[in-house]
Amino acid sequence: MRRAGTVPHSRGMIEVRELTKRYGGTLAVDGLSFRVEPGLVTGFLGPNGAGKSTTMRVILGLDAPTSGEALVGGRRYATLSRPMTKVGALLDANAVHGGRSAYDHLLCLARTNDIGPMRVAEVLELAGLAGVARKEVGGFSLGMKQRLGIAAALLGDPGVLMFDEPVNGLDPDGVRWIRGLMRSLAAEGRTVLLSSHLMSEMQLTADRIVIVGRGRLVADTTVAELTGRYPSLEDAYLALTAGSVEFGAGG
Repeated sequence: MRRAGTVPHSRGMIEVRELTKRYGGTLAVDGLSFRVEPGLVTGFLGPNGAGKSTTMRVILGLDAPTSGEALVGGRRYATLSRPMTKVGALLDANAVHGGRSAYDHLLCLARTNDIGPMRVAEVLELAGLAGVARKEVGGFSLGMKQRLGIAAALLGDPGVLMFDEPVNGLDPDGVRWIRGLMRSLAAEGRTVLLSSHLMSEMQLTADRIVIVGRGRLVADTTVAELTGRYPSLEDAYLALTAGSVEFGAGG
């Protein structure tokens, strides 16, 4: 990812402090606290409706907390200058303008943060999309849109990265690429938060695991600790969240 001789990333961590978020009468997040530290891939797990997506949206300033706070490098996202150079995120791969080319989509994002076109070409190459850079995004498969979303997250060369279900729609080669990318980003000293329902991939990719249920913290520990206590990460997850499942709820 980085040029030889450059300094590894250590540009801050994610801190969630006593975060509570209500939507009308619905309590989505309930006094949640955890930290995501540099140099590690931290998996973010929980049943549907557990508050994962809401927490990520609050971290990114897309939703305001009812109480508590979520900080990136000690600051609220809304106070960051050129935020794409501090935080990169993929929350919804389909949130793109279908009539634009992949290159133009990324160029528009880059210009909002004073990022040059050379970096657009670099991340397209990194994401394996250089050959389709001039094609309209509306014709992309979900897997290609996921790659484009990851390219967008990397545009500003940020120290903090957040990915929500990044392997959706990817073939086995793509899944392996994501796994290697997450590990390499963390090895560079970046802070990586990864939400996924694929326990086998999480066990292969993550160093630490944060599990939430009904908006509350269930576990915050290492993958090694969980897999030492249970036969697999999936077994650990199912045991720890047995009382937190809400059928039909959202993320």
